[in-house]
Amino acid sequence: MDISGQEHLDVKHDVFKQRIDAHGNVIATKQDAVGGMKVEKPLQHHGGRLEHNETYCGSCYGAQESPEQCCNSCEDVREAYRKKGWGVSNPDSIDQCKSEGFLQTIKDEEGEGCNIYGILEINKVAGNFHFAPGKSFQQSNVHVHDLLPFQKDSFNLSHKINKLSFGEPFPGVINPLDGAQWIQHSSYGMAQYFVKVVPTVYSHLNEQIILSNQFSVTEHYRSGDSGRVQALPGVFFFYDLSPIKVTFTERHVSFLHFLTNVCAIVGGVFTVSGIIDSFVYHGQRAITKKRELGKFT
Repeated sequence: MDISGQEHLDVKHDVFKQRIDAHGNVIATKQDAVGGMKVEKPLQHHGGRLEHNETYCGSCYGAQESPEQCCNSCEDVREAYRKKGWGVSNPDSIDQCKSEGFLQTIKDEEGEGCNIYGILEINKVAGNFHFAPGKSFQQSNVHVHDLLPFQKDSFNLSHKINKLSFGEPFPGVINPLDGAQWIQHSSYGMAQYFVKVVPTVYSHLNEQIILSNQFSVTEHYRSGDSGRVQALPGVFFFYDLSPIKVTFTERHVSFLHFLTNVCAIVGGVFTVSGIIDSFVYHGQRAITKKRELGKFT
């Protein structure tokens, strides 16, 4: 979501999701796993059994955009509801979701985690991208996530950011969120990262130019208050672009410049050595004179 009004919900292209168990072992990897699984047909036709040679057309439960629209899977029904701005309060009341075992699938994944990786293309304006449970949709110009199917009062948002970068890597770049880890201690809340992106140009000696970015970040956590959820549970990255561009250029050092530096280093060594030698010499002479005066008296 960005300030230009563009939204991309349930991004699947170039994004992969791995199911992992409590020990971090990978259970499954799917590109289309973000947003839910898809099943071609439920077991029975809504309202009765299919007749011989009858084409299946599942009901959209009032969310269809036209009389000819069919919802042949639980995902189709949820997508139709999303476009209407509705939430699915009881998936078992929908034949498609019940026959696919939608709620049972959620229960079977209890205690699991996930690893999401991939690439997102964003506009060069301020906005945010986030990871949050539930189907997302727009309702009265407000971004909403449907948490009703989960039937849970808490969501574990503990996470580790293995790598986050804006653009191609270049020599010397430091991404401050690489390896960052956060453990949730309350039952729910929102983890927020406010990122300031600085456009960066890196010019190599071979005249290759890398157009990339570097960034700084501020972390913040919003928790529930008085037993009521005040924020959508999820991990949010709010980014904004700096009006300043930084340019790095690689250059060869000339031989004359190198020779000047060597002479300066050698001269510095001789100067410091002379100071130390003079200090030691005069100190020794002073001590010797004191000893001679002591013996004379």
